[in-house]
Amino acid sequence: MRHWPESKEPEVTSMLGFKAGMTHVSMIDDSLSPTKGQEVARAATLVAVPKTFVYGVRLYKKKYLYRQPAYEVYDKNAAQRLGIKETRNVSVDEAKKHVAECEAVALLAYADASTLGTGNKKLVRFEIRLGGKDAQTGFAFAEKLLGSELKAKDMLKPGDFVDVISISKGKGWEGPIKRFGVARQYHKATGKIRHVGTLGPWHPAKVQFGVPMAGHMGFNYRTELNKRVLKVGAEQDAGDVMPAGGILNYGFLRNEYLLLDGSLPGTAKRLMRIRKAIRHRGKEQAPNVLYVSRTSKQGA
Repeated sequence: MRHWPESKEPEVTSMLGFKAGMTHVSMIDDSLSPTKGQEVARAATLVAVPKTFVYGVRLYKKKYLYRQPAYEVYDKNAAQRLGIKETRNVSVDEAKKHVAECEAVALLAYADASTLGTGNKKLVRFEIRLGGKDAQTGFAFAEKLLGSELKAKDMLKPGDFVDVISISKGKGWEGPIKRFGVARQYHKATGKIRHVGTLGPWHPAKVQFGVPMAGHMGFNYRTELNKRVLKVGAEQDAGDVMPAGGILNYGFLRNEYLLLDGSLPGTAKRLMRIRKAIRHRGKEQAPNVLYVSRTSKQGA
């Protein structure tokens, strides 16, 4: 992640999730649209949240023009499980002596994907930059979370807006019509229809990089902004949103989950980063969801 949300007080700003599948909901439209106050149907995406634990705290110090990692504090049990051997490792007391020199604090966490039942047994290590303006306050907040489990319900609530970062679906090798949406050629032009009419002028005597041509399509790094959280659920109430017979190409929800408004990039079981929205300036209010479809999507 290249950008992090800003906040006045320290808070957990991001988490990991795995795309499970899609469904649709019926809710009261509370946006500024002609259907405001009416019941509307919306597409929604289910995101499975693995069990996430904090194994360390990282302090950043400004060197030259950039912030660089300076000190790291690890939970002994978690670090032993992960087999971490870092040169910046210091004790909590020693980190407190140097925290005044630092500018930013981040949590070091890992997600246990084996808790989702998808067959993925690897631990995913990632970093969570804490909000807040003061590094000392941020370190005190991070120290309390060291060695503990992060819950999705502690970070998000219905009505919040998040940004989702993931890899889109790969389409393979595609032609210029599907890849760029260029028009089909007249059938008497050159004997070819699904191709580009010209690759450029006589001069400059080369093909420019932006000319539509056949090539690889999809499997791109994409960020979806301002996705509304419709529900934050636990394993006990997964039956309220999960289609009958399980989610197509995924299975059953076995941990915490998120129900987000709209579609998200990627296929089922794909890893995605979820952070609090950095551009949303509107009012956050809990949505009035009346119905969540639980019909099987097999053959849809």
